[in-house]
Amino acid sequence: MDAGMHKERPRGPRERWERGGPLRERWERGGGPPWGREERGGGLPWRSTALIAVLVMVGTGFSARNQPGREALDAVGRILLLLGAVPLLFRHRRPVPVVFAVAAVTLGYVAAGYPYGPVFVMVAVACFAAVVHGHRTAAWWAIGLLWAGHLLLAHWLYRWLPPPGDGPAPWGQELPSAAFVVAVLAASEVARVRREQWAQQRAERAAAERRRADEERLRIARELHDVLAHSISVINVQAGVGLALLDSDPEQARTALTTIKAASKEALGEVRQVLATLRTPGDAPRAPAPGLDRLPELVEQAAATGLTVTVSTSGAPAALPPGADLAAFRIVQEALTNVVRHSGSRTARVRIGHGPARLELTVDDDGPATGTEAGGSGNGLAGMRERAAALGGTIEAGARPDGGFRVHAVLPLRPEGSAP
Repeated sequence: MDAGMHKERPRGPRERWERGGPLRERWERGGGPPWGREERGGGLPWRSTALIAVLVMVGTGFSARNQPGREALDAVGRILLLLGAVPLLFRHRRPVPVVFAVAAVTLGYVAAGYPYGPVFVMVAVACFAAVVHGHRTAAWWAIGLLWAGHLLLAHWLYRWLPPPGDGPAPWGQELPSAAFVVAVLAASEVARVRREQWAQQRAERAAAERRRADEERLRIARELHDVLAHSISVINVQAGVGLALLDSDPEQARTALTTIKAASKEALGEVRQVLATLRTPGDAPRAPAPGLDRLPELVEQAAATGLTVTVSTSGAPAALPPGADLAAFRIVQEALTNVVRHSGSRTARVRIGHGPARLELTVDDDGPATGTEAGGSGNGLAGMRERAAALGGTIEAGARPDGGFRVHAVLPLRPEGSAP
């Protein structure tokens, strides 16, 4: 066998849980912590039940040596012990019938005059399973009835039950019995609370994972929308120009086709970069995310569609956090795309205001609106607002009082390396 394959092979329940699969899915559905859970034979706890049965059999044999006044542990007594252990196989599937069955068998064993001892361990295990599975009332009733039955046997019914000549039990021995009952119930309650805490933690982790997945899907959807919307809008305009001038001005049509080729190549490169993050989620992107340093490319692409863009800046330019830089680039890109799609104006103005704590972006065009959709999805403004909101910023977009349309974005700036 290949050494690398052998190294990657999961060794036990913990490793299989960490890698995912049926064991982890069963635990996350509420099956309890998986460590030590039986995975064969339909999930029945064969090994733990067999171990309990052996301990009870052997321990009761030793206890019988110190209780000469009780009945000898014969075949019937051992059968009763075995009958008390067998239901424990189903303690996780049917905890209520199991706890009552084990309590009844234990009471019958004591009524038959057989020695005290580890027989009560089976009751404790059944009670524990019932409580941690949420059936505390059934567990309390079962152990309470067993205790009450023991009181009747030890202080009243002993006259008619074996062993012959047995007398009433001293009341002082009931204190250890009561302490045993309380200890079993207390341990069961502690385990139940811990199990509920595990369930709550699992639910919180699952919710956090779903939120992260949703946020990642939204981020990828925004990236793809911004890349494709801008590039396809340029391609759409240039294709119309090329078709219109194909016969009358072949040279201009060639220029339009060249622009289409460049825009489609750039779009494919950016789409590959976005999709690469899906294929290799743990790796860093191989190409840097776009930022305002690529604003001249946007201006050139807009010029290829016949849109004249002027850019002005104010304040002292400084290095922007990657998240703010990408959001600023995409917001300007989407705003210019909307001008190309929906505005009759052939000019647009981009103003960038650098401040110590925030970045302001303003994109204006003089309109009027063309009333055409140009194949748009209508998600552009929503995407810009989501990008700004993810950074704690705001977007205002709407018609200006003097005509035209304005997009105004305010993005707060955080120190390099801080969480966006």
